[in-house]
Amino acid sequence: MQRLTHWIDGAARAPGRDHWLPVHAPATGQVYAEVAAGDAADIEAAITAAARAAPAWAALPNSARSAWLEKLAAALETRIDDFAHAEARDGGKPFALARDAEIPRAVANLRFFAHAATQFASESHHGEAGLNYTLRAPLGVVAAISPWNLPLYLFTWKIAPALAAGNTVVAKPSEITPASASLLATLSGEIGLPPGVLNIVHGTGADVGDALIDDPRVRAVSFTGSTAVGRRIGARAGAQLKKASLELGGKNATLVFADSDWESQLGTLVRSAFQNAGQICLCGSRMLVERSIYASFRERFVAEVLALRVGDPMDPDARMGPLVSQAHHDKVLAAITRARDEGGNVLCGGHALERPGWFIAPTVIDGLGPDCATNREEIFGPVVTLQPFDDDAHALVLANAGDYGLSAVIWTRDLTRAHRLAAALHVGMVWINTWLMRDLRTPFGGTGASGLGREGGMEAMRFFTEPKNVGLSLE
Repeated sequence: MQRLTHWIDGAARAPGRDHWLPVHAPATGQVYAEVAAGDAADIEAAITAAARAAPAWAALPNSARSAWLEKLAAALETRIDDFAHAEARDGGKPFALARDAEIPRAVANLRFFAHAATQFASESHHGEAGLNYTLRAPLGVVAAISPWNLPLYLFTWKIAPALAAGNTVVAKPSEITPASASLLATLSGEIGLPPGVLNIVHGTGADVGDALIDDPRVRAVSFTGSTAVGRRIGARAGAQLKKASLELGGKNATLVFADSDWESQLGTLVRSAFQNAGQICLCGSRMLVERSIYASFRERFVAEVLALRVGDPMDPDARMGPLVSQAHHDKVLAAITRARDEGGNVLCGGHALERPGWFIAPTVIDGLGPDCATNREEIFGPVVTLQPFDDDAHALVLANAGDYGLSAVIWTRDLTRAHRLAAALHVGMVWINTWLMRDLRTPFGGTGASGLGREGGMEAMRFFTEPKNVGLSLE
């Protein structure tokens, strides 16, 4: 059976206590590999290696760090199929989605921050009080904790800006989907990345994550995951006055107006709800539809959802795979049961598929208002609710109901309305007449229960550096 080890100080390393965790294939439910079950001793070794490598890495010219990131991106680009297969196997996502979208985006992340390393400029100010300029120094050792749903995409989203800014990294990928991070570690060794610059420790949050966050040598924590875990990480980091970026959950609204071109965009609307089996924080799990088109939209939308091909991740025609784990599968089924108990009308799906693995039929529910748990709590699965609205004001009230504030989508031909609502929505990101259109230069993140801080672009470079102002008298 394949064993996925840590990567510490430029070399593969078995867990110190020789403990391993099972890695399942969601399409079958069977164990296909084991991953190192790290502990505090493994974290200690990784942080020590990172601290030792930090001064030399920070001292490199920006162009040299840029070259290393570009070298890693180029190596990854030659292995896209291998990485996509790894994520299809341990994450259950369609191979085509990983190959054509998510792994290429990881390459793009590395390339973007390779360029950002040479373009990240300091600031100067004059005319009020002498001449001031701002230095931005790397922090030293930083932590990156990434989730299971977009393993390599979000892993590189964190490590690339940290390395570009001159930090060394200790990273903890999800123990549920560790394969692509393990492959990236091997790739970093193949290109000769200096030992200790990138360290990867596998394991659970309790055994690895807490030890990583609590170590005083770790100067910042970048975390993507659930709101509950994010709150605990924020509390631990805050107690140490340690920087924390927390990209958490979402309960995103999609606003569909009668004047929109919704009929020709049904494919995008369905994709925005069910891509990766709804296991993306940006999926639109609340579909708000203007009442005058509600009945026809519901009929057409449900028909489109029923046509979704659910199947094995390696099936080229599959558009949706299984959920990532037995525990998550059971959680989503429990949420569907709760929706029925709250009075929801299941229009399609609502059940597990009778086949091996952790498959749930794509599910559409209506008949529930904004105050029920189904419309307020994140389900993070192939479950979407429909709610009608009467006018712009009603749509805004429904969209802003709840504690999350990650993203929203507005479908309308009225750009005046679109801009007005975009400004009034309590979210960090709004798309108009599209979904998941990402420019890597823009800030990414949400408000409320969706987290603190922003990732992406120069926001990430700022997070991973410490500003220092220097003032000179001109008199």
